[in-house]
Amino acid sequence: MQRIMLRAKIHRVAVTQADLNYEGSCGIDEDFLDAAGMKEYERIELYNINNGERFSTYIIKGKRGSGEISLNGAAARRAHVGDLMIICTYGPMTDEEAAGHKPIVVLVDENNRIKEVIRKS
Repeated sequence: MQRIMLRAKIHRVAVTQADLNYEGSCGIDEDFLDAAGMKEYERIELYNINNGERFSTYIIKGKRGSGEISLNGAAARRAHVGDLMIICTYGPMTDEEAAGHKPIVVLVDENNRIKEVIRKS
């Protein structure tokens, strides 16, 4: 049996841009992607702390070191600039893999800078 487990999350990151006219996706600063082990075009689930909205899209690379979190296309309707988000990736694991699995947690400060990366093993 496979279980879908949390692989990584970027916690309490602020939206920096919202562009309805872009074709879609979420731009994420490459520093965040590296810290969380996330990849461009990977599916993500987003949770808006400010309004409770939950939605999914995929990642595109944002400018490294920019703190960018840009919601594009339909996703731009789900949050406003400044809203705090939790961005998660999930993946399938066997019971054996899941038993010892701990997700990567990227904690972000009020300036959209990485404060801490938690990698428990």
